Amino acid sequence: MARLSDIIEDFIKEQLSYNDLGAVEIQRNELANRFNCVPSQINYVIATRFSSDKGYFVESRRGGGGFIKICRIHFDNSADRYFMHVLAEMGDSISQGTAEIFLRNFCQRGVLSERESRIAAAALSDKGLYTLPPEERDRARAQILKNIIAALMV
Repeated sequence: MARLSDIIEDFIKEQLSYNDLGAVEIQRNELANRFNCVPSQINYVIATRFSSDKGYFVESRRGGGGFIKICRIHFDNSADRYFMHVLAEMGDSISQGTAEIFLRNFCQRGVLSERESRIAAAALSDKGLYTLPPEERDRARAQILKNIIAALMV
């Protein structure tokens, strides 16, 4: 018998296949009710099965009947393939220096303007992440950069 996580994943992927744009909006509580599980189970499935390094961009809005929007990233040019290579190489943690190298490469490939690169560098800098303990900054930096890349690919 399939695990509940697999069933939820299959349902979401089926919903994505019905949409020509490769995107779906779901309400976490409604999905939890549908599968008779706790909302944190839905969070788990989305976090582990629909991450940017697996080819998805996830946007979440809380409050007022909030929703989770999941978009499938389409790889239709060499920049997209390069982004996937970067995501694979990055892993779960990245230093400020390495992030800056990636941003410079994005500029050289013409997928980010110089201004966009400077904005991203500021957000990814230790100064921008100063509220986090030093040992958590590289992990947060990797997640932020993954989200930037995913947004560029949508």
